[in-house]
Amino acid sequence: MSFAVISIVSFFIVLSILVLVHELGHFIVAKACGVRVETFSLGFPPRLFGIKYGDTDYCVGVLPFGGYVKMSGESPGAETTGDAAEFSARPRWQRVLIAVAGPVANFVLAFALMAGFFMLHNEVPVYSKGPAVLDIVPPNSPAGRAGLLSGDLIIRFDKDKNPTWEKVEERASLDANSTAPITVQRMVGGQPKQFSTELYLNDPSKGEDFDVESLGLLPREQEYPVQVADVMPGDPAAKAGIQSGDGIVSVNGQAVHGVSSIIAVLDETGAKPVILVVERGGHTFNTTVQPIWADFSGQVPGYRLGFGASPPPFRVEQSPLPKAISQSVSFNLKNSGYILDILGRLFSHHGAVMQQLSGPIGIARATGEAAQAHGLEPIIYLTSLISLNLGIMNLLPIPILDGGMILFLIIEGVLRRDLKQEFKERIYQVAFVMLILFFAFVMVNDVSKLNLFSRLKP
Repeated sequence: MSFAVISIVSFFIVLSILVLVHELGHFIVAKACGVRVETFSLGFPPRLFGIKYGDTDYCVGVLPFGGYVKMSGESPGAETTGDAAEFSARPRWQRVLIAVAGPVANFVLAFALMAGFFMLHNEVPVYSKGPAVLDIVPPNSPAGRAGLLSGDLIIRFDKDKNPTWEKVEERASLDANSTAPITVQRMVGGQPKQFSTELYLNDPSKGEDFDVESLGLLPREQEYPVQVADVMPGDPAAKAGIQSGDGIVSVNGQAVHGVSSIIAVLDETGAKPVILVVERGGHTFNTTVQPIWADFSGQVPGYRLGFGASPPPFRVEQSPLPKAISQSVSFNLKNSGYILDILGRLFSHHGAVMQQLSGPIGIARATGEAAQAHGLEPIIYLTSLISLNLGIMNLLPIPILDGGMILFLIIEGVLRRDLKQEFKERIYQVAFVMLILFFAFVMVNDVSKLNLFSRLKP
C-alpha cells in the first residue's frame, strides 16, 4: 500500500475517533441536562444509514470528516418555541457545561491513551538503563569547562557509583543549583584512567523538567550513526542530498550517536555551514549543509538541518497504574504548554510559527509516518497530541467554536440579559470568514511544503 493511501486512511481514522469523542462529550452532557438531541452523526451529510432511537437519529454520513451533534434550538438565529428541551431554553450554566464537555472529552482521551500506553507498552531507551558514556561534550558547556571529554564513562556522580544515565538524571535533579563531584574513566594511551572534577549543576528551569543535556552531559544513545527517518522537503538536509535511511556519522569531524549531539554541534557553529559524513549503502561521503534558524514551540531555538531521526534502541516496560497516571499527566501538561506557547506566538505575529503551521495535508503526512513507524508509540503519541490540540483550540474565545459560545454565555450571564441575535449573527459571520481565510493560508502553506510548484521557480 502506497504512503499516500496509508496517510489518507490513517488521517481519516484518527480524525473520526477524535471528533467522535469530542461530539460524544457534548452529547452525554446535553442528554444529562435534558436537552433534546436531534442528530448524532459520524461523518457529514448526506446520510448513509442509521437508526432513530427516541428523539435522536444515530447515523453515518457520506463525508468522513468527523461528525456532529445537532441539538434543538442550538443554531444561531434559531427560533425558540419555549420548549424546555431546547438548548437555548436551558440555564446558561448548563449550556456552558454542554459547550465545555467536548474539549474536556478530548483531554480525557489524550490522558487515557497515554496512561494506557505507559501501562502496557512504555518504550524506554536502552541507553537510559546502561553505562553513562558521554557523546559530544560542548567546550563552552559546564561539563566542557569542567574538563569532561567525549567518550568519558561516568563511574561516580556525587554519591552514586557506576550510575546509569537514568541515575545521573535523577541525582542531577536532586543536586540542582549546587556543585557535585564527578569521576570519569577515560582511555589514555590505550589504558583506562580515572579523572575527577566538580560540576556545577545550574538549573535554569528552576526545578521544572531539569535537563542534564543543558549541562553538556549528552548521552551516547547508540553505537551506530544517527539514522535519518525522514527529510523535510525544501530544508537544508534535502538540498544537500540527504535521504531517508542515511546515517549521519559525524558533524564537523565530531562523531555523533544521538540527535542531541548533532544539535550541540550546530549550537556551537551557529550560522556557519557544517560538513557531514554520511553513510549510505555501506559507503560514506561528505556533504556540506547550511543550517537554518528554527524557533518553534517544544524545541530549544537554534540552527537545524531539517530531518527527522529514528529513535535509539528501546525496550518495552509496563508501568504500574500510579506511575502511568503520573507519566500521562506530565506528558499532557508538557504538551499543552507547547500548544499554548504556539498560540501565543501565533497571535503575536511570530512569522516563524506561521510558516511552520500544518493543516490537513501536514497532519495526514504525520499520521501516515506514525502508522508506518515501528511500534505503537508514534501513532498513540500523535493521536494524543492532536486530541490536545483539538480540545485547546475549541476552547479559544472565537465565535463558532465552543470557546466563543462559552464567552457569549459568560457575557450574557454578567449582563443578565441575552445579547441581540443580530449582533451575534454578525460576529459569527465575521469569525467564519476569518477562519476560512486562516484555513486557506494553512492549506497553501501545506502545499508549498510539498514543493509542487518548484518547477515554476527559476
